[in-house]
Amino acid sequence: MPSVFDLTGRVALVTGSSRGIGLAIAEGLADAGATIVLNGLDPARLEDTRARLAQRFGDDRIAARAFDIVEEAAVAAAVESIETDVGAIDVLVNNAGIQHREPLLEVSLADWRRVVDIDLTGAFLVGRTVAARMLPRRAGKIVNICSVQTDLARPTIGPYTAAKGALRNLTRAMTAEWAGDGLQVNAIAPGYIHTEMTQNLVDDEEFNSWILGRTPARRWGTVADLVGPAVWLSSHASDYVNGQVIFVDGGMTVVV
Repeated sequence: MPSVFDLTGRVALVTGSSRGIGLAIAEGLADAGATIVLNGLDPARLEDTRARLAQRFGDDRIAARAFDIVEEAAVAAAVESIETDVGAIDVLVNNAGIQHREPLLEVSLADWRRVVDIDLTGAFLVGRTVAARMLPRRAGKIVNICSVQTDLARPTIGPYTAAKGALRNLTRAMTAEWAGDGLQVNAIAPGYIHTEMTQNLVDDEEFNSWILGRTPARRWGTVADLVGPAVWLSSHASDYVNGQVIFVDGGMTVVV
């Protein structure tokens, strides 16, 4: 009897998956048996990632689509292409996101809108485009990638904090509208994860000491820490879990 965590035969689209957290989640879903569609904006980097994963999992299980998640027509065309050429999308992981560090009194409206568009509106656009195809099939998993900033705030990252807080409530709104038709929509909220993009923070002795002291687990998270929750929320093991935000943060959000 197959495991309830087995994703064999399922197609998973992971946005922002040419590197970092998105890539780790894509690899984890592939390890569980899924066919993966990678996404990013840089076609060359995306193809390099696809080729590396294809060597491990096979060309027939790793595809890629370069498209901008905030361009409605591009999203619609990409989803149509995936469903035609790869198969019906069973799992969507809305991972793509950016950060911008600047005090609220100084951040430009253009930068505010850029962060909110990519971190929130992109999940809305890709989510509803994919959900429109999942709903008639009465099955599908959507996993939105939030953050500890879904619950907490720090100076200089106001746009990101606002967008990630709103992404939690978008997860709830999707649940309210789509759960009755067989979809499960949930979110993962990573804590401070050691990646290429956070290396400068790890190297900052003062900030690194603050993270280690602020986190009960006394360490940074790794991308591997996110794989298990992502597989769970993408599998039959979570079929009655809906509208939840799972914090994977070493306990940061439960202490003062």
